[in-house]
Amino acid sequence: QVTLVESGGELVQTGDSLTLSCVTFGLPFSSYSMGWFRQAPGEEREFVATIDWSGSNTDYADSVKGRFTISRDNTKNTLYLSLNRLKPEDTAVYSCAANKNPVGQERQVQKYNHWGQGTQVTVSS
Repeated sequence: QVTLVESGGELVQTGDSLTLSCVTFGLPFSSYSMGWFRQAPGEEREFVATIDWSGSNTDYADSVKGRFTISRDNTKNTLYLSLNRLKPEDTAVYSCAANKNPVGQERQVQKYNHWGQGTQVTVSS
């Protein structure tokens, strides 16, 4: 009965900004750490960012560090990813994931317990 629903992905141009949302249902959101991952066609799913239960601790992949910001609103059971100064290389399906360890902040896909279906971000060349 746990469901994660991403939204906000769209077609944008190089240099643009975008904000993705992940609304969660059926889990104690504030007791989970959360993550964002992305997958481009023909590529493996890769880690993007993670955040602990409180939002006080975050971690980012080198490829997005300084450009993307992960955040959460525990009153809305919602995870966010702000994407800035977008590049064509950022084009991918972005998925959110939940980890029952509230302080996990894991980079590995297999450490997460629940996944959304993803939202497409396309950055034009």
